[in-house]
Amino acid sequence: MYNEQLRQSTDYKKVRLKRTPQQPRHISTSMVILSVVFTALIGIAAANRPPRFAIDGQSEIVLRLKESPETKVGTLIYTLKGYDPDNDPLTFGKRNSHDSEIIRIENTGGNEAKLYLAKELDRELQDEYAIVLTLTDSHYSDHSYVTQSLLLLVEDINDNVPTFLPYQNAIEIPEGSGPAVISTLEATDADEGAYGQVVYYLQELDGDNDVFSIATHQGKGVLRLQRELDYESKSLYQLRVLAIDRANQGPVNTGTAAILIKVKDIEDQPPEFVEVQAVARIAEDAPVGTRVLRVRAIDGDRGINNPIAYSLEANDLFDIDRHTGIVHTLTALDREEQSDQVNGAHILRITATELSRANTQVAPVSIRTEVTVIVSDVNDEIPTFGEALYRCEVNENAQTNTPLNFIDGDVQNFVYDHDEGNNGTFRLFLDPPNDLFEIVPELAVNEANFMLRVKNSKSLDFEQFVEINFTIFAREIDEPSRWSSAHVQIFIRDQNDNFPEFGHAIYNASVLENSDQGTIITKVEAVDVDSGDYGTMGIRYTNLRGGIAHLLQLNPITGVISIKQHGGTAFDREIISRHYLTVEAIDNVGQGNRNTAQIIVDIQDVNDNAPTFPQRQYETKLLENKGEFETPLQLEARDLDLNGTENSQITYEIVEGLYRSNFTIDPQSGLLQPLHHFDFEEMVDTDRRTGSGSMREIDLLVRARDSGIPMLSTVVPVLIYVQDVNDNPPIFQRSFYAKTVPEDLPGGSSVLQVTAIDRDGSSPNNAVVYRIQTGASDKFIINSESGVISVAQGANLDPDLTDSKRSIYTLSVLALDGGLGSSQLMSTATVNISIQDVNNKLPLLTDLPALKIVENTQVGSLVYRIRATDADQNAILRYKLNAEHCEGRNEEGSLVKASEYDYLGAFEVDPIEGDLKVVKLLDRERVEHIKLAITVEDLAAAKGKQIVEGFLSIQVLDENDNNPKFKQPFYRQSITENSINGAMIVNVLAYDVDRNRTITYALEGNPTYRSLIHLDAQTGEIVVANKIDHEQHQWLNFSVRATDSGLPARSSLIDVYVTVLDENDNNPYFIGGSKNYTISEKAAPGTRVATVQAADADAGDFGKITFLMDRISSQGKFTIDADTGVLTVADRLDRETKDSYNLVIEAWDNYQFGFLAGESRNAFKQVFISILDENDNAPEVSLPTSCVLITEYHELHERIASIVGKDSDDPATPNGRLNFAITQGNKEGIFELRQLDAWNAHIFAGQSLRNRFGNYSLTITTRDLGVPANIVHSTLDICVSDFNDHAPVFVRPLHNTTVRVPENATVGSLILQAYASDADMGQNALVRYRLKPDPLGSYKMFEVNADTGELHLRQPLNRERQKIHELRIEAYDQGLPTSLSTDLDLTVYVRNVNDYEPQFIVNEIAVNFTEHSDPGAERIKLPDTIDKDQLELDDPEETPSQVCYFIVRGNEAGYFRLDSESHVLTVDRELDRELVANFTLYVKATENCANDTGERSGGHQRRRMGIEINNKIAGHLRHPEHSYDRFKHSRQLRSTEYEAEQATASGSAEAELVSYESYDSSVEDQPAAAVEPPPEADSTIVRVQIRVLDINDNPPRFRSKIFTGGITTNADFGLKFMRVDATDADEGANAQIGYYQVGEIRQTLSEGLENVRKAPFLLDVETGEVQLNFDPQKGMKGYFDFVVLANDTLGMRDVAHVFIYLLREDQKVRFVFRLQPDELRSRVDIFRDTLGNITESIVNIDEIKVHENKDGSVDKTKTDLYMHLVEREDNSIYEVSDVLKLIDSHIESLDELFKELNVLDTQPAEAQLLTAGPTKGPLFVWLVFTNLFMATLLVVILALCASQRNGYRRQLRAAKVNIFRAHSSLSLQHTNEPATRVPNTNKHSVQGSNPIWLKGYENEWFKNEETASVGGQDSLDDNFLAVATQDMHETLKGTAKLFNNSNDLNRHFNLYNQIDKLTNNAQILARKLETTEL
Repeated sequence: MYNEQLRQSTDYKKVRLKRTPQQPRHISTSMVILSVVFTALIGIAAANRPPRFAIDGQSEIVLRLKESPETKVGTLIYTLKGYDPDNDPLTFGKRNSHDSEIIRIENTGGNEAKLYLAKELDRELQDEYAIVLTLTDSHYSDHSYVTQSLLLLVEDINDNVPTFLPYQNAIEIPEGSGPAVISTLEATDADEGAYGQVVYYLQELDGDNDVFSIATHQGKGVLRLQRELDYESKSLYQLRVLAIDRANQGPVNTGTAAILIKVKDIEDQPPEFVEVQAVARIAEDAPVGTRVLRVRAIDGDRGINNPIAYSLEANDLFDIDRHTGIVHTLTALDREEQSDQVNGAHILRITATELSRANTQVAPVSIRTEVTVIVSDVNDEIPTFGEALYRCEVNENAQTNTPLNFIDGDVQNFVYDHDEGNNGTFRLFLDPPNDLFEIVPELAVNEANFMLRVKNSKSLDFEQFVEINFTIFAREIDEPSRWSSAHVQIFIRDQNDNFPEFGHAIYNASVLENSDQGTIITKVEAVDVDSGDYGTMGIRYTNLRGGIAHLLQLNPITGVISIKQHGGTAFDREIISRHYLTVEAIDNVGQGNRNTAQIIVDIQDVNDNAPTFPQRQYETKLLENKGEFETPLQLEARDLDLNGTENSQITYEIVEGLYRSNFTIDPQSGLLQPLHHFDFEEMVDTDRRTGSGSMREIDLLVRARDSGIPMLSTVVPVLIYVQDVNDNPPIFQRSFYAKTVPEDLPGGSSVLQVTAIDRDGSSPNNAVVYRIQTGASDKFIINSESGVISVAQGANLDPDLTDSKRSIYTLSVLALDGGLGSSQLMSTATVNISIQDVNNKLPLLTDLPALKIVENTQVGSLVYRIRATDADQNAILRYKLNAEHCEGRNEEGSLVKASEYDYLGAFEVDPIEGDLKVVKLLDRERVEHIKLAITVEDLAAAKGKQIVEGFLSIQVLDENDNNPKFKQPFYRQSITENSINGAMIVNVLAYDVDRNRTITYALEGNPTYRSLIHLDAQTGEIVVANKIDHEQHQWLNFSVRATDSGLPARSSLIDVYVTVLDENDNNPYFIGGSKNYTISEKAAPGTRVATVQAADADAGDFGKITFLMDRISSQGKFTIDADTGVLTVADRLDRETKDSYNLVIEAWDNYQFGFLAGESRNAFKQVFISILDENDNAPEVSLPTSCVLITEYHELHERIASIVGKDSDDPATPNGRLNFAITQGNKEGIFELRQLDAWNAHIFAGQSLRNRFGNYSLTITTRDLGVPANIVHSTLDICVSDFNDHAPVFVRPLHNTTVRVPENATVGSLILQAYASDADMGQNALVRYRLKPDPLGSYKMFEVNADTGELHLRQPLNRERQKIHELRIEAYDQGLPTSLSTDLDLTVYVRNVNDYEPQFIVNEIAVNFTEHSDPGAERIKLPDTIDKDQLELDDPEETPSQVCYFIVRGNEAGYFRLDSESHVLTVDRELDRELVANFTLYVKATENCANDTGERSGGHQRRRMGIEINNKIAGHLRHPEHSYDRFKHSRQLRSTEYEAEQATASGSAEAELVSYESYDSSVEDQPAAAVEPPPEADSTIVRVQIRVLDINDNPPRFRSKIFTGGITTNADFGLKFMRVDATDADEGANAQIGYYQVGEIRQTLSEGLENVRKAPFLLDVETGEVQLNFDPQKGMKGYFDFVVLANDTLGMRDVAHVFIYLLREDQKVRFVFRLQPDELRSRVDIFRDTLGNITESIVNIDEIKVHENKDGSVDKTKTDLYMHLVEREDNSIYEVSDVLKLIDSHIESLDELFKELNVLDTQPAEAQLLTAGPTKGPLFVWLVFTNLFMATLLVVILALCASQRNGYRRQLRAAKVNIFRAHSSLSLQHTNEPATRVPNTNKHSVQGSNPIWLKGYENEWFKNEETASVGGQDSLDDNFLAVATQDMHETLKGTAKLFNNSNDLNRHFNLYNQIDKLTNNAQILARKLETTEL
């Protein structure tokens, strides 16, 4: 560098030399020349050639060096070179001079020497050095050398700082001064050039750079004021003037000058508040004059500081001191007062006015501020209600939470307590508590509107109570003793919530037949517990329905039902015996709730016809020993009463006759027969005329009676002649007789009759007499003639009255005939008479003693066991108390009423055992004497009641169970201290309700108190006993016990409170000794230091303490509150000035009233206060400022950084001690802080930093230990650098991945992209890629992008030459110092082009999934495909391509998921078979597993190239340039018809098919092809048929919840007349439904069904058909209802209700429809529902069948529908006439329905038959004659009709022609023609539509056609077919189906009006259509 400089510097004149004062300028060139000349001369003389400096022809060596420190000492500055012609060694040197010391020469031994800088260079001291260098060889002496001049020039650097010359450093400027020059400054710089030139800048330390400015002018800085100054804004400016040199490179030096600008203040600012307490609080009970707060203001002109005066805006409550600014109260405060305050907050406006000292006329300047004084609440209010009484009303059964309505207007339903917080928080509740109502809110603050609402609507019943009273309480939550209340009166409004209830559900009434008008049948009564019209008073009886309801009159108010008019046969019992009626009771005067009762009226027959015999007498003959009469004898009688009734039911009986018991007569037929053979000897001769003879007459009297009431009868004599044969002695009918008689059978009563018969035929042998032989015991006698045994007169059969209680008597009875002497014959019979006990004796109650029982006897104790006896055998005795005869008396003998005290409830008698027990405690004080009436009743009494009664006296003995009671709840009295002994204090009195009334008194409590007083034990007087001192006992609280004289004694306590009044006799005293207090030096004035406490044993003013403090000891720093003793700071404290105070405190009692009078007492105390230092200095922390650099392998024990802290506070206290912590940036605990002492800490690694490289910013929190602590947050940055210790890791592709590349892949194609990651950071993680060479050179065929890792094809592939390429990709990082790498091995397989697509071998696959199964639970793998490419693999090791399946159609709803690789089909959404039962999916098989056209271009290109990676990273796509249709070239595994169709359609021999997998970018961007083959035509697509399997998840559902049907009374047994059907959404077995009848089959309004015992209907379990299970009969009425259940196999069910009505055949209605039966059945539900809704009735369909004409022919174009209608209210069946009227009344609404369903006619189902009564006499003859005449007339009329039949037959058949206007082209021209009105009216009301009107159109062809068709079953259809030619078809094109559809009867058109519009062939059609229907 220096040589270059020398070469550039060839002219001296170009060198700038600077002379310094120390060096003369003749360091000239001449000296150098002389030296050279001299040397040359010497050399020549010596013949030794001198050496030379090699300086390249320069005369002087010039060096330029920067002054130090740029050029450091020891720097090599030049290399000296020389040469010697003699090649002598050279020595370089320097000539000693002042300048030569600057360098040092070092010979290197040769022709060179090194020149070094020996001293520092300083340009300002010397800017150049001239040095003479010497050069000599060995032949020269020391003084013989060659010299060379060296000039060293020192170049300046900027190493001097500008220095200011002396200047004015403090300047004062008045505020308001304008811009001007303030001062001028000058600075110098010893450097030269730009380094020495100075520029001035201004810097204001506080940032106010726009106030002052400085400018550089002629090397000086001119300081200027830019704008006016404001003392108040800133009074002092610290300016810093910078003098900066103008160095353009390198460092810039700056000099600094500080100037202080003082701003002089003037009076231009208002005062400023410096101390304002924004919010102050004061209690509302604070006394007047209490200090509230203090404000302080100062003059805004700080330099003047005028005094300030304070004033307060007008305020009645507060005032302010003018000089101190203290705000105090003026009057008593009340927070609840709402004026000028909000929630106790008062806003005070305080004005501060400046008092100027200057003599100016300017108005005083003032400022105003606002402070808020919050009056703290004192709990001085109680919750208050707006009203004292609230009256409300509410409906009964009102819903829960219904509010109650206040009755009074403008009711104040609120409660308020304006105290604050909890003082104003109160709870609302009801008393007594109830579950009917509640009050909201339950908790309120200050004020709340409350609401009463219903809590339990079920209990709110007007019938239970009509008025409710209770109290609302509002009670404070903190002080429950503060409360108020209001009374609430609630009136319950009655609602109509009860139904009328009949006294009987069924009323049974009867009436005599033929009763007169006005006869009352019955009276119905209903009761409604509601009030008013809602209740019984408002019940109206109405809607009397039934068969005879029109004949009856119902009084709507009384409910009396009477006969309104004569009913004829209606009240004839022989015609009908019972009527059924229903009646309704409706409350609310017939507008409210209703109920129904049934009335059964029985018509009672009047038996007015007696039976009559046709003969006056009957006779017959009976031979002895013959069992039959010679001729049968049958009696016959007739009764004119109605057959079948009891009045006409004849019964025959033998009422008289000696031998009537030997004959029998059939009571029904009247056949009279003997019971057995007759023996003449046994007969008694009744023929008085003949005496005894062979013939004996038997006279019988036979009566024929009916069953009427009263019974009517007729008798007829029957004479029987018995012819005698002879007989024997008497014989008893029975040998043993037994009879049981009651014991109370009276004397003379018959017991039984014994009969003996003597079969002799003559008298007297046949005379029989009776007598009792033994056993009668005078109790029984027998009639000797009749054999009747009876009780003897006066005999008593009661066994209890006999000695042995005999109950059985055995009699021996003899029967004797009339024989004389020994010829008398007899027989014996035994009679057993048992005496049956009769319960006819009263019970006998044993004597009841007088009992005594102690009160409070334990419940359950037995008092007495009552015993009673009864002589009867089966007596049932029951005991009970007779409350009416019981009485109780108290101690005074007064009667105790049961309402006052239920003494009877204290006893209970066991009704069976008679045990009298105590069930409730007795109280003698309420009742003392009890007389209980005990009754005993025999429940088995035969007649009447057997009751006896006795009285049990009970005396209740006293038990000492009552404590004495004092007359007052407590005693309070007062007495002055030092009262004399014996002074009366109080007298306590007590009483006792027990008998032990003697009471003694005793003191209890503190023994000290008892020693001071005396209690008289008898009188209860309490007096003073000893001296009482108030200071010892302010209260004498003790108890007095009153004890009675009972055993055990009982007592009561009462509290006695005696107040001891005080006297001033004690000095004050301080509580506690001398104490030391501490307070912070920063305590503000007013801070509380302590509370000095003093006490005085006296009370009141004598004990009131006043505190005073010595001002000398406090030095004005402290003050004490005279009342409270609170010691507070009065002035600012300074601990450094004084650190402790010793205060003297005085305590005076009675200071206010007794100090001046000398009646006050005092005490003194010293208080020592220490001033504490305040923690007012924050810590200072020293941390590394830059990031601390460590590596991730930093050792845990090595320190990372040090923390040093200090605190200016006292280190001996916590204020000066520090604590360090890491508070942020160390979440994972990587770093650890270890504190050494209170001021030092170190940072270490808390855990290994391996792999944790990065920058960490830790927040070090330093806090001192003072309270509150001063906290400083510092930041420590730690940089953990990464170490390259991780090698790259390949992420993709995987190792040993095989990539298949088609042989025709183009150069540059992307094969794959390798990606590797590195866990390091920065450069260490930067990964690059490269291919490693391989032996075969495969790496040359490919190339990899070093940055992206993309592997591209570099050269064309040749599969024949090399099929497999083994590649190794290396990934290496850029780490230092060592790079790490990883290898990836790849195999590239060159394959043939994929020519064929995978194909399915089947067209369709069937799979099943179960509904509601969890998604993914069922997995079905689809069958595999075959691929021709795979069949042609030439390498066995070559793996086939991956085939993926995709759903291309049918899964739009996303129900299924198909795994493309595993080919597993699963359910992705829950299936429901009932919603969708089958799915069809089309699944595509392809090798394009990506199936995505929107991937990146790289993947896009690979797919086009057909590159395949076996790890499923890439897909299969084809390059567009080589794209061909693989589907087209595929070998189809199944043929499709689609190909042929497409080939035919396109006209080409080969139809080109578009493949789903053909990938062509040109096609991709175009719309879909116009012709897309269906999926069935593509063998790569398979159709998957999915069937959803059913589970039983749906219950059966009935078609309707109510099924109705009807049966007629002539229906056959077993008829299946209706069906209940239900459906189940499930299928198969899950949908199998079983039908069951549940519950009973109920009958309602039934008549004649009494004999139906079994179930009247059967339900088919499988079909649901209802089958009739009884035989209906005429006269049966009513309807049935029952419940049916449909149940499936899983038990899921549904229920429906079935109503079946009994009806007559003549109650059916027939509707005729122009519909086919099947069509009507499909729409009958609509018809039935619509008809039922419109008519408001129940419509039951009975039968649907093909229409039958009156002549018996069948019309298949019509359908008859049979139905009946039921009234919904009472379920009665409408008569046909009523149905027709009902339809006519709703015809407007039914018109559209009838039109829609083509209703032709409505008529009764069968002809109405006339009924007639029985034919009698001439009337019958007249009717026969009339019928014969009418029959003859009918024959004549029929003959006339037959003659006209042929004339009109054709026309009438034409009326049945089907017109199809809805589909006719002709109807389009007449859409507005009128329609027919109603079915069952004139169907041909329009001219031209009725065949009768077609006379005008008759012509010859008409007549000829009719004549030709007379003999056959011709029809219009045949004629139509005869002329239906092709021409007609062409003419009426569009109406080809004119006669193939149903007729629309609701529209019509006149075909004849269109005849002229038809063409020729159409006219032929018109000729055949004579007419058309509507």
